[in-house]
Amino acid sequence: MLSLKNKVAIVSGAGCVAPGWGNGRATAVLLARQGAKVFAIDKSREAAEETARIIAEEGGEVLVHACDVTSSAQILEAVETCARAFGQIDILVNIVGGSQPGGAESMPEEVWDNQISMNLTSVFLACKFALPHLRQRPLSAIVNLSSIAAIRIMRARPHVAYSAAKYGVIAMSRSIAIENAKDGVRCNTVIPGLMHTPVVAHRLVPQLGAESAETLIATRDAQVPMGKAGDAWDIAHAVLFLVSDEARHITGTELIVDGGLSAATG
Repeated sequence: MLSLKNKVAIVSGAGCVAPGWGNGRATAVLLARQGAKVFAIDKSREAAEETARIIAEEGGEVLVHACDVTSSAQILEAVETCARAFGQIDILVNIVGGSQPGGAESMPEEVWDNQISMNLTSVFLACKFALPHLRQRPLSAIVNLSSIAAIRIMRARPHVAYSAAKYGVIAMSRSIAIENAKDGVRCNTVIPGLMHTPVVAHRLVPQLGAESAETLIATRDAQVPMGKAGDAWDIAHAVLFLVSDEARHITGTELIVDGGLSAATG
């Protein structure tokens, strides 16, 4: 079940912003554990190499490529390097992302542009350049990460660009799925909710002015109907299912991983 033997997977954002398990690192390691050869992309070579070290120590096969996924030239080079090195591309997982708060009036245009580039254009570019290779393989699959911020807007803390970009990921994934269905390329979206990853302490604590990571984690846990935020492995297992052959009849849809948060009304 869920075997990825003889498959090659590109994972963008395969590093982690701080020590621990982020969505990209957990996904890359899990796909490797299931037999995939992993092409690990990250802007930080050091972060990607730590992921590669874990995979290699477990006996997996992995290559690292430092890349700014908002650069058309760099992501094209990354995709072509993977195809040359492994001879094929079966799976593409787009995980790179990041949020900045602000509403339509308060957000500077350059922040809007950067948010759209990081969270939406990067996904477009990776899909654009990987699709010709994916079409050559049977049962190939794309999974793009969106966010609960696309479908659940907080009154107290708007993320106008992030929400727009992540909603765009959902629409783009559906469009790619339908356009390429006849060629056997599936495309789905995973929508994470409040996740406990190194991003919380590294980025959100200073961004929110929280007292501590522990305080912020407790606050976030309390919002989740299941009583606890998820972690990177919850996302990784959702991705694994969607890229596996067991999900061969699933395309153009979304898998929400949020402990019931988006379904709750109070």
